[in-house]
Amino acid sequence: MSSTTTKVTTGTWTLDPTHTEIGFTVRHIISKVRGKFETFEGTLVTADDITDSSVKVSFDLSSINTGTAQRDDHLRSSDFFDADNQDQATFVSTGVTQKSDSEFVVTGDLTIKGVTKSVELDVDFLGEGADPWGGTRVGVEATTEISRKEFGIDFNIPLEGDKVVIGDKISIHIVAEAVLQADAA
Repeated sequence: MSSTTTKVTTGTWTLDPTHTEIGFTVRHIISKVRGKFETFEGTLVTADDITDSSVKVSFDLSSINTGTAQRDDHLRSSDFFDADNQDQATFVSTGVTQKSDSEFVVTGDLTIKGVTKSVELDVDFLGEGADPWGGTRVGVEATTEISRKEFGIDFNIPLEGDKVVIGDKISIHIVAEAVLQADAA
């Protein structure tokens, strides 16, 4: 283990889609719009030294849900995600740094619309525990901010005074629960 006291069972964990949310917030004129991706999968591989752990997640861009069907259809179009041609986005970790007993920075490659950029997720470890079905679960919460324009998502509508309808910065918020699949031998 690393020099702090974070204890996580080593092994492979899979995201529980019922208890995980991959969400985002973006500025819209003078307010904010929130949304999430309904379809995703991911694995977390934990190591004896927590900083040697890794994560890989893919999410279906066509599963976007902002609560408004017309807006979701527009987001799936070529103006934004072009989900008919680029249906998956991925995050693959490249490193883990431990900041405190329960705080980490997970660096990785985020790929959207064929564009890959390195991003840093600020991760809070929420704990590990048994579930009522005999399994073991781990929980994390992660946040980051990206520029949508860096991923080729630059559609906008201009407003008076050099303003635009949609902000460039996207706040990503992930609350994840994963189930242990196999213990490391």
